[in-house]
Amino acid sequence: MSLKSFAAKLFAKQISKKNAVWITNPIQAQQNVFHFLIKNGRKTLFGQDHDFDCISSYEDFVAKVPIRDYEALKGYVEQIVNGKENVLWPGKPTYFAKTSGTTSGAKYIPITKESIKNQVEASRNAILNYIHETGNADFVDGKMIFLQGSPILKEKNGIKLGRLSGISAHYVPNYLQKNRLPSWETNCIEDWETKVNEIVRETEHENMTVIAGIPSWVQMYFEKLQEKNKKKVGELFEDFQLFIYGGVNYEPYRAKFENLIGRKVDSIELFPASEGFFAYQERQHEKGMLLLLDAGIFYEFIKADEFFDENPQRLTIKDVKVNVNYAMIISTNAGLWGYNLGDTVQFISLKPFKVIVSGRIKHFISAFGEHVIAKEVEEAMRLAIEATDAMVNEFTVAPQTNPDSGLPYHEWFIEFEREPDDEEKFITVLDQAMQDQNSYYYDLIVGSILQKLNVTKIVQNGFLEYMKSLGKLGGQNKIQRLCNDRKLADGLQKHKLNPKG
Repeated sequence: MSLKSFAAKLFAKQISKKNAVWITNPIQAQQNVFHFLIKNGRKTLFGQDHDFDCISSYEDFVAKVPIRDYEALKGYVEQIVNGKENVLWPGKPTYFAKTSGTTSGAKYIPITKESIKNQVEASRNAILNYIHETGNADFVDGKMIFLQGSPILKEKNGIKLGRLSGISAHYVPNYLQKNRLPSWETNCIEDWETKVNEIVRETEHENMTVIAGIPSWVQMYFEKLQEKNKKKVGELFEDFQLFIYGGVNYEPYRAKFENLIGRKVDSIELFPASEGFFAYQERQHEKGMLLLLDAGIFYEFIKADEFFDENPQRLTIKDVKVNVNYAMIISTNAGLWGYNLGDTVQFISLKPFKVIVSGRIKHFISAFGEHVIAKEVEEAMRLAIEATDAMVNEFTVAPQTNPDSGLPYHEWFIEFEREPDDEEKFITVLDQAMQDQNSYYYDLIVGSILQKLNVTKIVQNGFLEYMKSLGKLGGQNKIQRLCNDRKLADGLQKHKLNPKG
């Protein structure tokens, strides 16, 4: 055992003991965060506008602070962008994380010195938790790669501006700098395909032990490695032990990854966003991620099927139940107040509080009142893959409300790496899994309102080419899993597989 791995185990044990305090006292931990946020919020323009001086309880907060999305917060953010201080949080943010908004153009998410500290600690603690759980720390002696956006930051009125992953690149601890790949120069390459090719060149002869990134883009890296070296990734990197991912559900990619690697490796799921780092997987053989309750974020939850009601009930963690789909609302030490993150979660455990990400509150299919969510289509895909030995690169689902003939249906656009050994069985399992999970969908099928789902095959790299056409190749961009309209479906039409060649 090296000195570095020995030290990592000691540090992991120390952090585990520290975390145990809030894990065993979750309600108190959230109350502490709440009071800290309100105390600091009183010093801000937002706090003055919402009578924070009169807030002493959660009930007061609900009465004073409405739920809002970025559009509703934009007026405050623009004041910060223009140089004003003490708007959403005392002082000025250290960074703006720039993201692509679907309705508001570029979004500028504030990141303060307090919130970036929590982000960095959470990503570090995810790895330390893994070390403490498994006893495995050997990987700290090898090379590590984090596929991310460019770390080059611009500046706007004294506030640095960039992608979250690029901002995070500035916080790799010193003891990992020598282990970290790719080089700074390669990380700064903007064109994703050029960047991945250079990453392959820099890493193919190194002792890679940890690889991290959004699965769809790591897959592209793995494929290029295999294409160039004619070896499985696990053969090329014999000491590759740990895959760290976030942003999308790994299950639809798992079979493809294990094929590319040639063996199984441990993995850690993360739940980060520009708005905060919310959860990480704490057990290798258990589902779900530990919700971080002492990390500068106060959580509220609204039942997803009530979210668009005029006055939906807002819940704290003491009121939530397992297996209910909730929209997640956050108030943070970056100055986001009653902020609709857009993600939906389900609790799978309340001791400790563990969640899975079930989808996006605006990403669903309910063209016929079925309200299908991402978790359901991803689980159906997992079962269909298992039943037919298929391998899928990417997929998305959209309603077909006006077919040329017959009843309407859900159309699944799938790019197969390996087609199912029995295509009809694949479709049957897929559709049955949807009926089993979603009673509304079941009723529509049984009532002959919908016909069984249809599969449209997409050519190899079709999704990649589609993303490239949008200028969204690589980085934190990802395919929308389902849409309630045909916009994405229409964009994929020219990438359909022609069965007649």
